[in-house]
Amino acid sequence: MTTPPIPPHKSLNLPGVHGYADRKSVAAGECVRFHVSSDRGYQLSVCQLGSDVEGRSDDVVLHAFAPSPARVQAIHPGSYVFVEKALDAALPLYGLTLECWVKPWSIATRQTLIGQYDFPAHCGWGLFIEEGGALAFYLGDGRGFRAEAQRAHGRLVERRWQHVAATWNGRVAALWIDGQQAGQWDAGQVVRPGPAPLRMGASGVDGLADVFLEADLAMPVLYGRALVPEEIVERHAQRGLAIASGRSVLACWPLREERGAQVADASGHQRTGRIVNHGTWMIVGPAFEPAKVAPSEDAESGYDPFADPTRGHGLRFASDDLYDCRWEATHEFRIPEDAKSGVYVGRIRFEQGGREADYDITFIVRKPAHAAPAPILVLCAVNSWLAYASTPFAKNVVDDPVWPRRAAGLENCHPEAPAYSSYTYHRAGQPCYQVGLRMPWPNASPSALYDPAGSGFSQWTRLERRLHVWLAREGYDFDVIGDIDLHRDPAILSRYQTVFVNGHSEYWSLPGVEGLDDYLRRGGSAIVLSGNTMYLRVSYDEDFSVMEQRKVNGPHHDETVPPVGPPAGPFGEQYHSQDWARGGRLKASGRPAADIIGLETAGWAFADGEDFGVYHVEQPAHALFNEPHPLGLAKGQTFGHAPGGGLPRAIGHEWDLTIATLARMTKHTPPGAALPAPQEGIEVIANGIRRVPGKLDAYLDYHSNLTESIGGLSAEMIYWERPQGGRVFHAGAVGAAWVIGSDPNFGKLLKNVLYRFGVQPRA
Repeated sequence: MTTPPIPPHKSLNLPGVHGYADRKSVAAGECVRFHVSSDRGYQLSVCQLGSDVEGRSDDVVLHAFAPSPARVQAIHPGSYVFVEKALDAALPLYGLTLECWVKPWSIATRQTLIGQYDFPAHCGWGLFIEEGGALAFYLGDGRGFRAEAQRAHGRLVERRWQHVAATWNGRVAALWIDGQQAGQWDAGQVVRPGPAPLRMGASGVDGLADVFLEADLAMPVLYGRALVPEEIVERHAQRGLAIASGRSVLACWPLREERGAQVADASGHQRTGRIVNHGTWMIVGPAFEPAKVAPSEDAESGYDPFADPTRGHGLRFASDDLYDCRWEATHEFRIPEDAKSGVYVGRIRFEQGGREADYDITFIVRKPAHAAPAPILVLCAVNSWLAYASTPFAKNVVDDPVWPRRAAGLENCHPEAPAYSSYTYHRAGQPCYQVGLRMPWPNASPSALYDPAGSGFSQWTRLERRLHVWLAREGYDFDVIGDIDLHRDPAILSRYQTVFVNGHSEYWSLPGVEGLDDYLRRGGSAIVLSGNTMYLRVSYDEDFSVMEQRKVNGPHHDETVPPVGPPAGPFGEQYHSQDWARGGRLKASGRPAADIIGLETAGWAFADGEDFGVYHVEQPAHALFNEPHPLGLAKGQTFGHAPGGGLPRAIGHEWDLTIATLARMTKHTPPGAALPAPQEGIEVIANGIRRVPGKLDAYLDYHSNLTESIGGLSAEMIYWERPQGGRVFHAGAVGAAWVIGSDPNFGKLLKNVLYRFGVQPRA
C-alpha cells in the first residue's frame, strides 16, 4: 500500500521503538507488512497469541526475522494547503490584499494564515498570527528576511470567528479585523513573491513546511490590488458566504468541497490547492446559526447541511494533524493459508534500560472467503481500539502498560509527537474527529491494561481475548473479524450460526449496524458481552486510512469556553465529511442500539476496582439458567465475579440498560425529543448492581443527560426474541468479558446461551 509523497515538510525523529501493520485485519494467505521505526537494534517475530491472556508463555511464533539494525523513520505532522501554482516569483506586485475568516484555537504560538514565505532565504509576502494573537503582515522582495518588512497590529481572540484582511496599495499597508482598521503604516518598497511555494495554513522554514496554523479557515482570497475600506466592510458583512469576484481576484478558495484532498480556486486562475495531512472538513462557518439544526442534540431534525445557505464552509488545521506515518515497510510476511483465525502480533524484542522489552503490533487474521466458516463469529471492537488510540508514539515501557482513565494516554516519547484521540484534544484544543489507521496503536497491545491500576482490568485486546481463550478451551470452533471487516462486508454475518459482540464495542458504522440488524431479521442470533454498546457512529474514507466520528457540544454551549468532559466540538459539526450524514450518537442518527440489540448506553465510572459490581439473578427459572447446565442460583443470588466475590467483577467501567429502565431515570426530555416506547418481548433475567458508588460515576438517562441510578442498578442482562426476527442475549456491561474463565457460573450461562442458539462444542 503506497502513500503518495508530500511536499518538503518539517520532520520529527522519534526516540524509541514504534510500529504498525499496513492493515488492521488480513485474511489467511495474505501478506502483512510491518512499518517499524527504531533507534536501536531489534528482532521482529510474527506470533499467534496463545491461551495465556496475562502473558506470552504459549504464543506461537510463525516466523522470526533476522535481527534488524536501528532505523529511525521520521513523522511529518501538521496540516496545510499546498498550492502548486503560486504567484510569479520575479514579477513585482503593485497592490495586494489577503483576506479570510479565521477562528484560532490557540494564539500561544506564531502561525501562518497564507503566504509565499520561506524563512530566512525567500520571504515574499505573508499573513501571520503572532504569539499572543497580534495580526502580522510581511511585505518583502522574495529574498532574505528583513525584520522591518513586517508589522503586527490588533489582537485576535481564541475560539471565535473573525474577519481579517491585509491591504497594500504600493505605498501604504494596513491590517483589518472585523471590518475595523487595526493598524496602518508606510510601505513604499518593492514587493516580489519570490520562489517560495504558496501555502495556506503553513509557511516555510529552510524550505520545509512549518509554522502551522491552529485554526479554522473560511473563504481565503488573494487580490492583486488593495481593497478600499468600504469593500472590506462589505466583505465582513457577507460573513464568508460570498465568493470574491472581479479581475483583481488572483485566487479564491470557497472550500465547498467538504471532503477529499483538493480545494478548488474560483478565480479562474487554476490555483488548485492540495491538503497535506488531511485537515478536517465539515466545519461550520461564521454565519452558521445552530438553531437551524435542532433545538437540542436529541431533537428530530430534517436539517441538510448542504441546503443551509448560511452554514458556510470551514477547513480546520492543526499542527499535530497526522493520519499516516508514511513509513516504508521494513518487514513482510505471508500468513499461512491454514492459519487459525484470531488475534496476532508482530512482536518487536529490544533492550530497554538494560532489560528485555517487547513491543506488540496487533492485527487480526480472518478466515479466507473460500474456507468453510466455523459456527461462531467473534467480533473484535477494532473501531473502539482505534478511537482510544491516544499517544500512538508512547514512550516504551518494559512492564505491562496501564493506560490512564479516559484514555488520556501514556507518557509521550516526544513533546511534539501527536497524542490526540477520540478522548483527547489536539495540542491546541481542536476536537478530534478523525484517527488514522496507518499509525501505531500501542493501546491495542495484548499486554495493555487500563485503570484502575492493580485491578487487572483492560478494555481492548486483553479483555476481549478472555472470550477467545474460553471458547477454544471449551471446544467451540469460532472465527474472528474486526468491526472494520463488518463495515466492508456486512453480509459476512450470514455465514454464521451466531455472532459474539465482545468487549467495549462502542463505535459502529451504519453498514455494520444495518448488517447486524439484517442478519437478526433473517433468524440469526447475537451474544453481546459488551457495555456502552453501539453508542457512537463512525465512518471510513475510501481507502480505509482514516476513521471518523463526531462528538459535539449542545446547541447552547459557549464555544469561547473550553468544554468540560470528553472532547467535543461545536454544535452543527456532527456531520461526517466522508458521507455527509449525521454523526454522534447512533440514536441521533436514527439507529438506536435498543432497536437492534435491546439495550442502550446508561453510564460509566472511573474510580477504583472496588466499584465493579455483580449480577443478581432476577428470573432463576429461566431456561438460560437451567438448560442444559443448571446454575443452581436462586433469585437475588449473585454471579459475574471471581469465587468469593472478588475481582474480576462484571459490572463496571460502562454499562447498558433497557428503554423501560432508562425512561424511569429520565427526569427531563429536551425540546423536540421524545422517549420511545419500550420494546416488546424483552426478558430481564438478571440485574447488574454496583453497591459501591465511584467518585466519577456518570449515570445517564435516555437522552445521555446525567441522572441518578435506581438503587445502584447499572446493567440489565436480557434475553430477547425480537418481534422483527432474531434472538439476542445481552450481558449489558463492558466487564462481562472480564469474568469469563473466572466465574464457573458465567461459563455455564454462556454454554446455555450457545445451546439455545443451536451451537454445540466439538464432541
